[in-house]
Amino acid sequence: MRSLVGISCCVKNFGPNTLANHAASDACVRAVEQCADAVPVLLPALGATADIETLLSRLDGILLTGSRSMVAPVHYGGPPLPDGMKEDGARDATTLPLIRAAVARGMPVLAICRGLQELNVALGGTLHQCLRDVPGRMDHSAPQTDDLALKFAKAHGVRLRLGGMLHRLAECGHVEVNSLHQQGIDRLAGGLVVEAEAADGTIESVCWTAGRGFVLGVQWHPEADFATDPISRRIFEVFGAAVRGTAMREMALAAD
Repeated sequence: MRSLVGISCCVKNFGPNTLANHAASDACVRAVEQCADAVPVLLPALGATADIETLLSRLDGILLTGSRSMVAPVHYGGPPLPDGMKEDGARDATTLPLIRAAVARGMPVLAICRGLQELNVALGGTLHQCLRDVPGRMDHSAPQTDDLALKFAKAHGVRLRLGGMLHRLAECGHVEVNSLHQQGIDRLAGGLVVEAEAADGTIESVCWTAGRGFVLGVQWHPEADFATDPISRRIFEVFGAAVRGTAMREMALAAD
């Protein structure tokens, strides 16, 4: 029986009556199914009514997706978001406690873009509201185009921490990544270690070293090119291996 990976959803209004919908990227769903070799399960953004313990008792891993919405500043003591930036309170109220509970259980977590920011905030870190407004930082936001190939094209390089998880996966010290984010990590949460940085000092990847379990966050979108980019594919493959390892351990404990 294949492992189950929960995929975080956003609340988005679309359709003929702009009704609220719980939505996740098709690319993330397919990366979990095809590359991590697990069954994707969409997790609605139910907020305070989300039954976190029941979810985690049935899942083997968590994928935190990217989103156009921003983590609300109330969760890390930041100033109000600039005009034009949207929040998703229901998602925050679901993912932040979900992250803390999953990390405490040692459940594998892969956090992408907004997911990386959620991971940092959930564990006690803070965010820059808008990186392009930070002195010395470049504009990391998405290219203004409807051409998805251009939007998700490689945008800049990142330096990988020598001996770190990504360094071992890539077998080199530098990789090119896409860039579609406005927020970024300011103060790093305790227990997280930087895995990669952009040339301007922006933290591009982190891992969790304060406890057990696989936890990796990346600021870029590996789901966009996992079929063609070896590093993107390896990220999902190692996540899938961690998920299957957790599932096997849980089955062994249940058998005992």
